[in-house]
Amino acid sequence: MGLKNEAQSALQDTKSFYKQYVSDMTKDRLGKEFQADSRRLKELYSDVIQRSKKEQEISGIQKFYRFFSEMTQRLNPTRRLVFGVSFLSFFSHYAFGLFGLTGLIFYPLLMPAAFIGVNILLLIELLEKSDVKRELDLARDIQLSLLPVIQYDEEHLEAYSFAATAHEVGGDYVDVIPSKSGTYVIIADVAGKGLSAALYMVRIQAMVHMLIKMKEPSPKELYLELNDYIKSDRNDKTFITSCTAFFPKDEDYYLFSRAGHNQPIQYSQKHDQTFELKTDGFALGMTGTPALKKQMEEKKFEFKPGDSLIFYTDGLTEARNDFGEEYGVERIDGLLSIYGSLHAKSISLKIQSSIEAFIGNVDPADDITYTCIHRPGK
Repeated sequence: MGLKNEAQSALQDTKSFYKQYVSDMTKDRLGKEFQADSRRLKELYSDVIQRSKKEQEISGIQKFYRFFSEMTQRLNPTRRLVFGVSFLSFFSHYAFGLFGLTGLIFYPLLMPAAFIGVNILLLIELLEKSDVKRELDLARDIQLSLLPVIQYDEEHLEAYSFAATAHEVGGDYVDVIPSKSGTYVIIADVAGKGLSAALYMVRIQAMVHMLIKMKEPSPKELYLELNDYIKSDRNDKTFITSCTAFFPKDEDYYLFSRAGHNQPIQYSQKHDQTFELKTDGFALGMTGTPALKKQMEEKKFEFKPGDSLIFYTDGLTEARNDFGEEYGVERIDGLLSIYGSLHAKSISLKIQSSIEAFIGNVDPADDITYTCIHRPGK
């Protein structure tokens, strides 16, 4: 019968636990998370103090009290009760010791009660956060499943899209929608971030598909219909920037409208140069539909074999590196000038490699979304 070295086993278990415990505690990650947590506390503190100043000038003790109260109000009543008991137990332990009341029968229980209470709260909050993360991961999967396939190919048109959310879910939207008369390419950015922007994006996506299926509108007509939908809810303060191009079948041009969005960049193989699509148009939801109808333009642009077009959101151009520099439009323009005659996938992968090399280990502050459209050469 073999004997197990329990001491060695315990040592290995301890080492394994330690390695697992500190596995992701890198210097960069700890610094970023510390900065993020500090920023959240600072924003909460600033919000509390600003609200207090509207009432009257308050002392430092009052500032601390209101900040502490705001923090604890974020706990539900049961957890707030446990936290309060733990907090009082902790300070009572030192207060009773200061006044020589260490002989009280419950004195030895004060510090353990405070420690156990706070740790129970921490574990419950972690479990709840884990559940929320699972739900957000599910929401992310649903959202990504609603986006178009990465690659779209037909005889005279091809597209390749890229989408990366800064949070679990995001408010960027890119779509390639074939219809009987041609193909629609649309990109949009819903104001805001996170779950609320993502849910709004899904609503807009459903509306876009319905309108195209029912009416096959021009880009400008599509935006007027969407603006009516957004403005129909008076409580809805959301606005959306967007670009839409419609490529008619068997034609060498497309119709284009822009609703306050970043100007797309087109590469012309004939002239071997790039240019921006400059058209007027308010963001959707910012003004009434009659005003939008007067102000928004719809233009026709040539799209010959070998030409390419890039639609993108501001998350791409505003992505920053370790030095705080922005990626910028110039880099996109430069890449398209060099690689604009290649297939849509090749151009898209060149941009992806470029942005990844530029930002390095910096997490994007906003969603990065773009799509490349190309007309294959004859």
